[in-house]
Amino acid sequence: MSNLPALTPEEAPAKSRDILNDIIGRHGSVGPMVSTMAHSPALLQGYLDLSRAMKRTKIPRALSEKISLAVQEQIGCGLCLAAHTEAGRAAGLTDTDIALARQGTATDAREAALIAFAVRVLTEPASLTGDDITLLRAHGWSDRVIAEIPGLVSLNLLTGAFNLVAGLEPARQ
Repeated sequence: MSNLPALTPEEAPAKSRDILNDIIGRHGSVGPMVSTMAHSPALLQGYLDLSRAMKRTKIPRALSEKISLAVQEQIGCGLCLAAHTEAGRAAGLTDTDIALARQGTATDAREAALIAFAVRVLTEPASLTGDDITLLRAHGWSDRVIAEIPGLVSLNLLTGAFNLVAGLEPARQ
């Protein structure tokens, strides 16, 4: 059950109305999360800006989806898990890849290290040390990718937490 109603552009605050109309003009529609975020123009704009920025990371798309699945499993957002499962499949993930990602790991040790790091960024960031960064570098991850992980985790925390607060759930099939 939804805790916050989705807004049409006509119902949204003026700044959100402009953003929603722009998205609808380019894509034809907006999803339930975006239309519900429209209650707060600042949140909506911040989400869109961070989302666009994180699409420019050096993290390969399939791995980004694995990380998102691992993080969303921790957060517990069913809507995000469904969306990232679908996006993961579109990026070439198998059912095994998806299941392992939701467990916070992968068959590839290099990817598993980055996924585990991302989960720790979410669940216990104060425990991270220079040794953790050294380990990621030993697996061949660049400082750029390592720096991008907190951004990807933050985007997932924002969307997952928002959906849970708003009471948004995956569509029943």
